[in-house]
This record gives sequence, structure tokens and C-alpha cells, in this order.
Amino acid sequence: MPSVMLPSANVDTNAIVALIALVAAVFTFVEYYSKYPSLVEFRDAPPFNRVRFASLLFTVFLLCTIFQGQFAPTTLTKFVGAIGALIGHVIDFPFSPVNLVVNMLPEHASAKSVNLIRAAAGISYLISLLTLAAFLVLLRLQGWPSADTPFNVWVNLPTFDPSTGSDVVARLRRDGYVNIILGFTLPFLLPLAIGSASRLFTPIALDYPQTMVWTMTIWAFLPVSLFMRGIAMRRIASMVQEKRKRTAALAERKGFSLA
Repeated sequence: MPSVMLPSANVDTNAIVALIALVAAVFTFVEYYSKYPSLVEFRDAPPFNRVRFASLLFTVFLLCTIFQGQFAPTTLTKFVGAIGALIGHVIDFPFSPVNLVVNMLPEHASAKSVNLIRAAAGISYLISLLTLAAFLVLLRLQGWPSADTPFNVWVNLPTFDPSTGSDVVARLRRDGYVNIILGFTLPFLLPLAIGSASRLFTPIALDYPQTMVWTMTIWAFLPVSLFMRGIAMRRIASMVQEKRKRTAALAERKGFSLA
């Protein structure tokens, strides 16, 4: 999408992006239609990936719209830019994620560039918060995951091995906490890391809108994705524990004892 909506300094960018998109599409198709999972998590447990995909789509589209307004302004680009600027100014207080994003810019950045990045950070951070809220609402409405419906841990968590380590419930809850903590802290840590790296190496290039779109997208999407993963893993742990209690109660009624 950025290669279509935004100008590029490299004439081969569109071809490269098309190739990457084709490879990603083939990988997704094979992953979802294969019986054996490889990397994609929660492929058989909607609405997790649907919410993430929608969040990524809206983030990239709205950021492209904001940056497109610098080259081909329209009513839509002005409207989205105004919303982003308003949100950016509201949440641009000291030590806020948006404030840290603005502070990571080089000292020679113009006021126009600062306002543009602030608007992009504001709109992308708003989408991440709305994504998290929508995910929580859907979990509540759908009761996901339910102990009454089958949930294959191997298919939905292919990188999680339940046969190793300590108790599965404890590990799921621990991993859930880790993901939630990372999701909460990354919006603060990523700008600091990028700012430090830009001072040591090459400063952030504000002249390449496609680079800025993907940078802001990763900054907003990665933390909320980890946050959602942590919440999902903790709910799976609760589901496993509930199933254990049901199994123990059923065995007790039948006169058996669980080891």
C-alpha cells in the first residue's frame, strides 16, 4: 500500500514490494490450509488474527493518507491529518509514547516534519488503543476461548511446547505476563532505542515517507500485538485450568482419583 500511495526514490520499489506481497500471500495460504502449523499463531482461533490484520490495515492506510497529504492533498488527507494532529497534541505530554517519538527526531528537523510525525504517531497510537479495546470486547462477547469448544494448543501456539518445562498453566500465565509487559513498555522503549541508534549511526531519514510509514506502523502494531498475545495466553491458561477442574470433578463422581 505505501508503494502505491506514496512516492519512492527507487524505481524498483514497486516490483520488490509486489514480490514480497506475493511471497507473503503464498505463505499465508499454505499456512492456513496445511494440517501442520509452522509459525502463524492462533490460525484456528478467531478473532485474534482478524483483529490484528484489521489493525495493521487501518494503521498503514491512515498513515499513508497522512503522508500522501504532503504530495497530493485531498479532503480525506486533510481530514485524517487534522485528526492525527489533534490526537498527537492531546497525548504529547512529557514521557508519553508520542512525546518520545517526537523527541527521537534529529535536532535539525523542521517544524513541519515534527508536526507530521506527531500526527502520524497520534493516529497510529489511537488505532492501537482501539484495537486492544475491540479485542477485549470481542473476547467478552464471544467468550473466547470457551472450555466447551475444542482448542488445539499445538495448532494455535506452534512455538509453545506443552510437553517441556513446568506446569502448562503456569507457563502460559508466565508467558502471558511477559508479553503484556513487553506490549506496555515497547511504545516507550522503541523511540529511545531508535533515537540512540540514530545519534550513533545515521539519523532518521524524514525524506522517505514509506520508511516513516513502516516505522510508525511497527512502533504501534508490535506492542498491541504482544499485548493481545499475552491476554490470549492467559485466557488459554484459564481455559485449561477450568477443563482440569471439570475432569477432576467428573472423575470424582465416577469414583476415580487423578494422579
